[in-house]
Formats: sequence, C-alpha cells, structure tokens
Amino acid sequence: MRARLVLLCGTTFAGKSTVARALAPRLAAEIVSLDEINARRGLWGGDGMTGAEWARTHDLAAAEVRELLTTGRSALVDDTSSRRFLRDRWRALAADADARFTLLYVDVDQTTVRERRAANQLTRGRRDVSDAVFEQHLLDFEPPESDERALRLGS
Repeated sequence: MRARLVLLCGTTFAGKSTVARALAPRLAAEIVSLDEINARRGLWGGDGMTGAEWARTHDLAAAEVRELLTTGRSALVDDTSSRRFLRDRWRALAADADARFTLLYVDVDQTTVRERRAANQLTRGRRDVSDAVFEQHLLDFEPPESDERALRLGS
C-alpha cells in the first residue's frame, strides 16, 4: 500500500493536535508536529519567531516526512498550514515521494477558537500564544480554496 501524507490545516486552538492524536493510529501514520520540532530547537512559535526560524522548522519537518514516505510509512503533519504556498509544498513533497496526499482542514469559527484560548489560559492545558501572535495569525490565516480539495472537519 502506498504511503500517505495527511496535512492538517487550521488556526491555532482549532483542535488539530487532538485530531492528529486520534487519527494517527487509525492511519498507521507517524505524527510530525512542527510545535514539537520547535520545542526540540528550544523555540516556541506562540512567542513569535522570525521567518527564517519558521523556514528552518519547515525544512526539518519536510526531511522527517520525506524519510517516512520514502520508506513506505505514512505521515500526519500537525501544523496550522496557514498559507497556501506551504500547503502546496507539502502536496509537492507527497507527489515526489509517490505518496497519497490528503489535506484535512479543521475548520473552527473564530469565536470558538477565542473561547478555547481563554479556557486554556485558565487550565494551562497547553502553552499559550501571545496576544500579538494570536491576532496576527487569525488575520493572516488563508483557509484552503476549493481547488485544494480539502476535507473539512469541524472540531
């Protein structure tokens, strides 16, 4: 069976990591989390990172995914995938590795995302995102377009 690359997409606090943890065992896929890669590098995107640092994180994630796919294993990328050009890069990587590609858009309205963030600030269930980074992320997020053929999942 061909390997598969599942790319998660959605704003911060949409529930992507929760979806990844639930879906990965069902797909026999390894989770590649950009947050975890940043943590290994001593960084946290929620504090704000330079474009160069994000590019390095994406390069490291791509190398991990490429290794999985070329050895016949499936990968599930846990990231916001907030820009079209990023999603296009993952799609191209899957094609180069002759892997199936699925874009899974965890589509959650901004009111719910804000409520989840506020609840998290009380429970500290995960690291928070600074106000500036959070607001900029919501402004800059590019939902998948129809030609991207994303599967939509409400969370």
